[in-house]
Amino acid sequence: MIEFVDVFKNYEGDTPALESVSLKVDKGEFVFVVGQSGAGKSTLIKLIMRELLPTSGSVIVGGKNTAKLKNSEIPYFRRTLGIVFQDFRLIPTMTVYENVAFALHVTGVSTRQIKKRVYYILDLVGLIDKAKRYPEHLSGGEQQRVALARALVNNPQIIIADEPTGNIDPEMSLEIVELLNEINMLGTTVVMVTHQHDLVTRFNHRTIVIERGAVVADGRIGGRRAHR
Repeated sequence: MIEFVDVFKNYEGDTPALESVSLKVDKGEFVFVVGQSGAGKSTLIKLIMRELLPTSGSVIVGGKNTAKLKNSEIPYFRRTLGIVFQDFRLIPTMTVYENVAFALHVTGVSTRQIKKRVYYILDLVGLIDKAKRYPEHLSGGEQQRVALARALVNNPQIIIADEPTGNIDPEMSLEIVELLNEINMLGTTVVMVTHQHDLVTRFNHRTIVIERGAVVADGRIGGRRAHR
């Protein structure tokens, strides 16, 4: 599903952001990515999303080598991914329903199918009663659930969650990860970047630890194996 093969990523004038990273995430896995600020987590995510290309090595997502994608293919490639950010990125002038439906409108899905899909996803994330509300009338946790619904509405193969609990309180953080866990159990691959060690410990999924651009550990908490 996701594979890094001896990946290096250098930014001009800097030490490598990633150095000799090789890892594989199988279909249906839930993987935490942890590390201190500047360790290389964001670079890893941007490489998966094809916002960046590796300096050397290969990044393969869903069977596609990201370096070989044509510019015209990139939007279609990204539709196979659902992205959830720390800062929600909702459109304030749109209702919850409209925010979630927006991604389907731009792909030409019929109004009938959009309605069916959006209400199914809002029910899944527990927000069907908030469909007509605007983001400003929602709590932080509710806004993040809208962002998650928007990421799910295209039925992506992979959810990339980049610090999705960074702007919400601990109780809501737990709810978001429990929701991601449920989505994963339905078959969607989940890669979640986080700095919250208590969540990693509680859910005990495979955890990839990055330090100074290198993968230094990979496995479950308590049974983790060192890479280097």
